[in-house]
Amino acid sequence: MTDSSRPPLAVFDLDNTLADTAHRQRFLERTPRDWDGFFAAAPQDPPLAEGLALVLESAEECEVVYLTGRPERCRQDTLDWLAAQGLPEGRVHMRRDNDRRPARRTKLETLRRLARTREIRVLVDDDELVCEDAERAGFTVVRARWTAPSAALKSAQEREGRT
Repeated sequence: MTDSSRPPLAVFDLDNTLADTAHRQRFLERTPRDWDGFFAAAPQDPPLAEGLALVLESAEECEVVYLTGRPERCRQDTLDWLAAQGLPEGRVHMRRDNDRRPARRTKLETLRRLARTREIRVLVDDDELVCEDAERAGFTVVRARWTAPSAALKSAQEREGRT
């Protein structure tokens, strides 16, 4: 049963929703993919103005939660980046370091768990498969279409369960 005494949740993805990963795509375009390099470069991600504006607007009525496919080992860099952007504090749900399931499965699992006790007002994500599955499950979705899609990142999210 959802707790109506608490504000609804606005759930935001990070990569290519709030953080521009274009500068680190090169790490995924080589064989084998350089995951350590890809995640090590995340603290230098430029913020995406459209995403940040949506977080700040949502925070007026909702509790903000961050839901990312980044592995748990990136938590401190992620928290530092969010703080540096002046974004509201909120729980950050990350992938376990050894979890290689597709992002659409891991994220939907977390959304369903959150929805057991809280209303989820919106999910904002750039991954089309995540968005489609979330909509099919009854969630309201805003597609973050303010960056150019990356084939390498899409493959990583879906086939390799890495981000």
